[in-house]
Amino acid sequence: MRYDLVIFDNDGVLVDSEPISNTILAGYLTELGHPTSYEESIRDYMGSAMHRIHDLVQERSGKRLPDDFDDVFHGRVFAAFERELEPVPGAVEVLEKLVADGVPYCVASSGSHERIRVGHRKTGLDLWFDEGRVFSSQDVGRGKPAPDLFLHAAERMGVPPQKCVVVEDSPLGVQAANAAGMHVYGFTAMTPAAKLAGATQLFSDMGELAALLV
Repeated sequence: MRYDLVIFDNDGVLVDSEPISNTILAGYLTELGHPTSYEESIRDYMGSAMHRIHDLVQERSGKRLPDDFDDVFHGRVFAAFERELEPVPGAVEVLEKLVADGVPYCVASSGSHERIRVGHRKTGLDLWFDEGRVFSSQDVGRGKPAPDLFLHAAERMGVPPQKCVVVEDSPLGVQAANAAGMHVYGFTAMTPAAKLAGATQLFSDMGELAALLV
């Protein structure tokens, strides 16, 4: 293994949550008077921390989202997760391989700690991620595309940035990994390869990842 730490994004990489959450986000923004299609939500907000959604809506419309926006949105998302969330196909096999090879790994997500935990419990991925392996944009001042979250995860895991690889499926995440001085493997299952062009390597099937990391 050429890396000392594998840092996984969560939504769309470990849990197949992007279709669920972006459907809900587009619907809720539209309901609030900010017409948004599913495709626009994927384009503009996929991989974003919540503060970026607030900032973009205010920048575009001049209006602030309601104070309870995050709570209502997460309530709807968590309810949908309980009904239908599944792990990304191949994710468990990659984790099994990393454990078998003794390679450290963690998750660094734009989502809140609660969102990560709800998704992991529903999909069984909580068996693979104890508290010491879970990092959220809540832990740092700025979310992706700033490098802060990935640098924080590397520091907490005790690995220099240049010895880390990030697994990402969003342009914001690829930008953040590059800014952190880390290699980044872009997962193109939902995102067009052209939008992840800054990645070190692109792949479309999570089952391919373990072999690519060697």
